[in-house]
Amino acid sequence: MEGNAADPAFPCSITVDIPFPTARLASVALRALRVDKELSPLVSRDLSAVAGAGGDDSETILRTEYKATTNRMLRVAVNSFMDSAALVVEVMEQLDVDVLAQQQQE
Repeated sequence: MEGNAADPAFPCSITVDIPFPTARLASVALRALRVDKELSPLVSRDLSAVAGAGGDDSETILRTEYKATTNRMLRVAVNSFMDSAALVVEVMEQLDVDVLAQQQQE
C-alpha cells in the first residue's frame, strides 16, 4: 500500500496483478468482476487487462488499481475483491474449455 500524492481524496492505494495464461481468460475474469461495483464511496477501483511481459497472447494480466480514503477501507475492499477473483478462477478451472484442455495436456 502506498500513498498517492496525486489524489488527496484517496491517499491510500494498491495495485493487484493477477496473471492469466491467455488473453481470453483474463477478459472473461475482467467481465465477471467488473459487474460488481464498489459499495462504498470511500473506495475507487479500476480494472483492466494488460499484456504480460512477453507481449503476446501467452499471458495477460488482470490489473486492479484500488484507491481508498483509509488503509482499513482499502483492506476491506481488496479482501472482498480477492474472494470474488478466487471464485471466478475456481469456476474457470471447473468449467472453461481452455483450462480443461490445458490440464489434459499436462
